[in-house]
Amino acid sequence: MIKIVDITDSEVAEEVLNIQIPSYNNEAELTDFFELPPLKDTVHSLQQCEETFFGYYLGEELCGAISVKVVNRVIDIHRLMVHPDHFRKRIATTLLRFIEEGADFEAMTVSTGSANEPAVNFYLKHGFVKTGESKITKDFSITSFKKML
Repeated sequence: MIKIVDITDSEVAEEVLNIQIPSYNNEAELTDFFELPPLKDTVHSLQQCEETFFGYYLGEELCGAISVKVVNRVIDIHRLMVHPDHFRKRIATTLLRFIEEGADFEAMTVSTGSANEPAVNFYLKHGFVKTGESKITKDFSITSFKKML
């Protein structure tokens, strides 16, 4: 079941953080870049991020989440995360489709580490096109994607 989560509630923010850290640790290992901003988040920073969060629950357990901001009829995906214990259960796909089907917007945008092959392939498979690449450090870059709706 997917439902909106109140990230301003400290217990909920902690629950999200308990998914975010292992999920982004996985990306850090894939990209060999351990300075990813989501790895530096705290309960307090999540509560202040001004993103709308939706959680994927199996029973009472939060297994994945997606967060978005909407600007000028474009949904910008800020986070899409699944706890590694729940990889390969189509949770990320379900969350992405929930956002895509639940709103009347012009487009969706998202960025991920260029070396994160599973994420890059995920977005391409779901109809996103590459719109650019930004070098963050000598050895790390971010690829941006867009999907017209």
